[in-house]
Amino acid sequence: MSDLNFLMTDRVKDMMEKYQIDTGSNMEFVMQQAKDLLRFGKNFPSPGGSSYYLGDDSSPIKDRSRQTWITSRMAHVYSIGALLGVDGCASLADAAIRGLAGELHDSANGGWYAGITPSGIEPGKQCYAHAFVILAATSALLANRPGAKELLEDALDVYDRYFWNEREGLSADTWDTQFKVLSEYRGLNANMHSVEAFLAAADVTCDEKYRVRAGRIIDRVIGWAKENDSRIPEHFTSEWKPCLYLNRDKPDDQFKPFGATPGHGIEWARLIVQWALSTYHRDDERAEQYIGSAEMLYDRAVKDAWCCDGAKGICYTTDWEGAAVVHDRMHWTLAEAINTSATLYRVTGKDRYCDDYAMFMKYLDECVIDHEKGSWYHQLDSKNHVIATVWPGKPDLYHAFQAMLIPYVKKPEYSIAIAVKKRDIMYMDAFADGG
Repeated sequence: MSDLNFLMTDRVKDMMEKYQIDTGSNMEFVMQQAKDLLRFGKNFPSPGGSSYYLGDDSSPIKDRSRQTWITSRMAHVYSIGALLGVDGCASLADAAIRGLAGELHDSANGGWYAGITPSGIEPGKQCYAHAFVILAATSALLANRPGAKELLEDALDVYDRYFWNEREGLSADTWDTQFKVLSEYRGLNANMHSVEAFLAAADVTCDEKYRVRAGRIIDRVIGWAKENDSRIPEHFTSEWKPCLYLNRDKPDDQFKPFGATPGHGIEWARLIVQWALSTYHRDDERAEQYIGSAEMLYDRAVKDAWCCDGAKGICYTTDWEGAAVVHDRMHWTLAEAINTSATLYRVTGKDRYCDDYAMFMKYLDECVIDHEKGSWYHQLDSKNHVIATVWPGKPDLYHAFQAMLIPYVKKPEYSIAIAVKKRDIMYMDAFADGG
């Protein structure tokens, strides 16, 4: 073999190692991505602390709403950055916490506005946003940020009073601003992020009622999935009857798309594993049953959505037979696929999940990372061209940043912030030393 062929073989080998979990090359890749994301988002704080919507080049778009859920995600991300020892992250987390405690907080009626605009407030009180306030506060508390304890206590109190339904074992979705009129709509997206928030709250406060709540939601979700060939309904009536055809005429709705959302099936799978392992011993038969359910959801979603139209990527939605409806690729679905494939590999040892992780990592590097301006493209079309019909700009670090950490959590039963606090990330020492 010629010297050139030897060099080509080594180059291919190095490239493949870059995408393989547990290789030094992959750890270096994800560490660098995590640091790049933290640098990209640093311009988010408005004077009051709420998060500006960020454009393609990280410039704040000041005429867009500054939303509670984005601000909460920034507080969460930069609190973790502070726990990782990255310079500047603590002050950015503090800014976001200040925004949540200040201009985004409704001092008259309690809770948090959906957002604020240059001309006023966005009406309504969203379960989705309140779940992220809880998540932000737990991470900030672990990072010893000022005001985090008070924020968490307030967020849990408001959530318990207005959103959690103990009889149903599920959460309501949206109130009016005064917490007087409750919407008839019920949705699983808000419940999914409530599970994430409850698991973090249980880890941080040691109050196991939140872990129990997460399990009650999970049991309902698994039941609905089994009734629909492992595809999860998203939308429900006030009596929790599935509305399988909601928004059929507007299938790419940003928060209430028609049909099944494979990215959510993948995300639920990881949360189910986290809950099961934090509730039962790993060798407990009950844990194994839930891990089996997680595999069912993940496998169905990937089979339906990955390369469904001949191009790489995970389509946004499918119908109830698994055919793609909205072919766009959203960045968050890939992030969750990276997280869940790694998590399932760690808990099952099955090579196919390791192979999936490498496949997703390669796609990330080739199509989704913006190697020129930074961060990840938030929306691609079916040919992997950048579009902005649903997600203009790059306002959100949360999914991408977590996907650079969760695959290397040693104990998948941990929420991500407490895993960092406990130095349970496999490359933690290298990250702190500058990688």
